[in-house]
Amino acid sequence: MNPDSSLSRRVVLASALYDLVVTLPFATPWTADVVLSGIRQVHHALSVGGDALPVFTPTHLFFVALFGTIVSVWSVVRILRPSAFHGAFDTVGRALFSSWMVFALAHGATRVLVVFLVLELAWMFAQGGVILGTRRWRDGSLATAR
Repeated sequence: MNPDSSLSRRVVLASALYDLVVTLPFATPWTADVVLSGIRQVHHALSVGGDALPVFTPTHLFFVALFGTIVSVWSVVRILRPSAFHGAFDTVGRALFSSWMVFALAHGATRVLVVFLVLELAWMFAQGGVILGTRRWRDGSLATAR
């Protein structure tokens, strides 16, 4: 299997589609405000731990929309050109995003964030595992360390 095997391309594509579905609603201040309000409502309805999301100001919504826009564009890149190269960078990004989620949770963020963290880690391990697994094979046989 080569690093751009059919399996790695399919996993990168699937993770990109997931990201687009999850982050596109954050790509404008208006839709982000609706999503954040929904997260706030879930926090209160389930009485989960941590602090509920505050009502965001236009400055907060700008940064949320910036995140949503950048991740949505990055998702489209991976949808149009799914590759192990893009997947490797995305896997690093997922590790960083997961780190920031753990940081937020450790500092009192709403526990609704755990759902996002679990999904982020699942995609990180699925995508990273496939990419690392395909890189271990060279010319149809298991590659040895150099």
